[in-house]
Amino acid sequence: MAVLKDKVAVVTGGSSGIGLATARAFRDEGAKVFITGRRKDALDAAVAELGASVTGAVCDVSVPAELDAFYETVRGQAGRIDVLVANAGIGTVAPFGEVTEDLIDSIFAINVKGTIFTLQQALPLLSANASVILTSSTAATRPNQGLEVYAASKAAVRNLARGWALSSRAQGFRVNVVSPGATRTAGLLELITPEMLKETEGVVPLGRLAEPEEIAAVTTFLASDASSYVNGAEFSADGGYAQV
Repeated sequence: MAVLKDKVAVVTGGSSGIGLATARAFRDEGAKVFITGRRKDALDAAVAELGASVTGAVCDVSVPAELDAFYETVRGQAGRIDVLVANAGIGTVAPFGEVTEDLIDSIFAINVKGTIFTLQQALPLLSANASVILTSSTAATRPNQGLEVYAASKAAVRNLARGWALSSRAQGFRVNVVSPGATRTAGLLELITPEMLKETEGVVPLGRLAEPEEIAAVTTFLASDASSYVNGAEFSADGGYAQV
């Protein structure tokens, strides 16, 4: 049985990597899916792959006006949101001592400000008992050198979920967090060198990187009614990296 049958789902940053795998999993589980991405070419390719049950919209989540336009599309085509995955995010390596103001502004604009407005502007569309899922990172609790600013932004995402899990009571939705470890995506492979990749695999207790589909499986559980009493929780999908 499709666990998301007849649900309406939104996945920001859904044109590649973990977001694309999540959109694919949601589609396969029966959901009508809306995805966003900043690059039209990647978004068009994702929609072409995923098919008619998935709608894409170019949207930079750090720009509230673009989120408003996106949610008007969702309102017009579906009228509600049952599952909201605030997944859009960026990371940049910058050794301590070389961090710039522009780097801080760009990372926090998308990872923190974007997450805040992704949920806040969706509030009028959230259905009763909606599931909201935020994508953080194991870097939030175990940051690597050069990724301190990224890690700080993802720690902020984790704490947003704690607060929202309390304040969401009146409307009835729940908020949880998925914190992936190193995952085999194009974004990660562009960010780190082959030597760093091998080193990362060596320190993960399972001895390998995650595949995007493995993270999507955790998100699908949190999106489904099987997790109806899970709220304010963090699910670490990291092969044990930040756990031992």
